[in-house]
Amino acid sequence: MAKRKKNKLISIIVPAYNEQDNVQRVYDQIKNVFTQSLENKYDFEIVFTDNHSQDNTFAELQKIAAKDKRVRVARFTRNFGFNKSLLTGYRLAKGDAAIQIDCDLQDPPQMFPKFLELWEQGHDVVVGLRQKRPEPGWLLKLRKIFYRLLSQISEDNLVVDGGDFRLVDRHVLDQLKEIYIATPYVRGLVSSLSRNQTGFAYERKEREFGESKFPFIKLVGLAIEGVVNHSTLPLRLASLLGFAIATVTGLLAVTYLIGRIFFELDWPAGFATNVILELFGISLNAILLGIIGEYLSRLYQQQRAYPITVIEKTLNL
Repeated sequence: MAKRKKNKLISIIVPAYNEQDNVQRVYDQIKNVFTQSLENKYDFEIVFTDNHSQDNTFAELQKIAAKDKRVRVARFTRNFGFNKSLLTGYRLAKGDAAIQIDCDLQDPPQMFPKFLELWEQGHDVVVGLRQKRPEPGWLLKLRKIFYRLLSQISEDNLVVDGGDFRLVDRHVLDQLKEIYIATPYVRGLVSSLSRNQTGFAYERKEREFGESKFPFIKLVGLAIEGVVNHSTLPLRLASLLGFAIATVTGLLAVTYLIGRIFFELDWPAGFATNVILELFGISLNAILLGIIGEYLSRLYQQQRAYPITVIEKTLNL
């Protein structure tokens, strides 16, 4: 008898932190998509990375992993942050391709067939483009501005409006194992390694259970990571701004000297002006040093070469 053709293995990467109400739901939906919508065309595994949850997330994952050996779990010794958790999941993936999905199911697993269709056409990275998302209007506008600004200043092939809901081919996964970045911005890193990237639009759903792990302040932190990891423009702007201010200051000094020596002008003592200029100078120095410090801190962390994450417990790994 003819030997049955082996199915391609697809790894589903699910970062989790305090998601006890969602891990069973996301497992059920992923399993249903592969057994129903994809009609067993692919084999699959689910890699959960538990970022040291403080609730019963790991206990729930233990129950699931005990029943299904395709569920593989890594629990970290502490919370290393979303990007490091996600990167570890990619490195643990065994599949011919990996799809990352959030545990809150705002990104629907029903989109998997579309990802796989575009992957089979030859695309090594397929990105879900968030056409609509349940957020306040002002935050949506800020996101649009940021993504377009980052795309313009970045030296890499970043996708506008693209989130972390994406498929990554095996050759990119292999490169992610070789690259060490102490402060990774994974969506940008994946796009920079792609040879044939594409995307498609979808509508993001509302979270039904649990709370978002990304309040506004953390979103700002992610934005800074994206800019600093994928562009040297802030450093260049700092240099140009410093040069421009030095030039203006020099011209004012020359003007003052010419007025005093050749025209005997008596300049009024401007206490308020001096105070404002001094405060402006101090503030400007603080801003420029802060920009330089962001890059220096990343160089320092990169040089230390600490592990991206430390795994405390594993299930089916």
